[in-house]
Amino acid sequence: MSERILIIEDDQRLANLIQVYLIRQGYLVQWHNSGAGAEEKIQQLNPDLVILDVMLPEKTGFDICRDIRTWFTNYILIMTASEDNIDEIVGLELGADDYLAKPVEPRLLLARIRALLRRKQIETDKDNHKELTLPQANNKTLIFDNLIIDGENRKVLLQKQEIDLTTAEFDLLWLLAHNAGTILSRDDIFSQVRGIDFDGSDRSIDARVSRLRRKLLDDPDNPLRIKTVRGKGYLFMREGENH
Repeated sequence: MSERILIIEDDQRLANLIQVYLIRQGYLVQWHNSGAGAEEKIQQLNPDLVILDVMLPEKTGFDICRDIRTWFTNYILIMTASEDNIDEIVGLELGADDYLAKPVEPRLLLARIRALLRRKQIETDKDNHKELTLPQANNKTLIFDNLIIDGENRKVLLQKQEIDLTTAEFDLLWLLAHNAGTILSRDDIFSQVRGIDFDGSDRSIDARVSRLRRKLLDDPDNPLRIKTVRGKGYLFMREGENH
């Protein structure tokens, strides 16, 4: 079955070019031209991936991303004409899975889309073959002090309260926690979580770690749970460790 993509973009010429290109690649593609009604369109179609422009009439792409991330579990790829890197950081902080600056090179856009949708297929395959892919029984649930990470049901409890994480955030937390006590480089994390190689400039891993720290109530200035090891990567602390 072909994956469904929804383009939310007010530039008709650009949207048409992207739509035609992606249809030729075998995707089912629809287009919505405004921030107004965008959330309703996403609910109606439940696309596998949303390509979301930042500067939209009526409601910005950032606002849409923030609002739908509470219930939309598939992928969001943000596009913007701004050359300011802060847009990339803001988009990723709000829950976007990837980011591209305009003008968009079609082959790069296609590569990013394929990488995101490949992750979705891997997750679907795991759900369909749980008896083959579940970790050993003693690894289904990871417990660190008041933090419980349920790998089988993909739920996280902090102080007995469930924490709302996106698919990408849970994948990153599971990877870090499952390797507690081991430093993971950004290259390692990027290839494991997204299935493509780290290119040295992508900030999505840093942004996701920042979101995780916030949701896990981990002080970003002095994190006790997920530590940054300068020049090496990230370290998830085991229970009782403080170094």
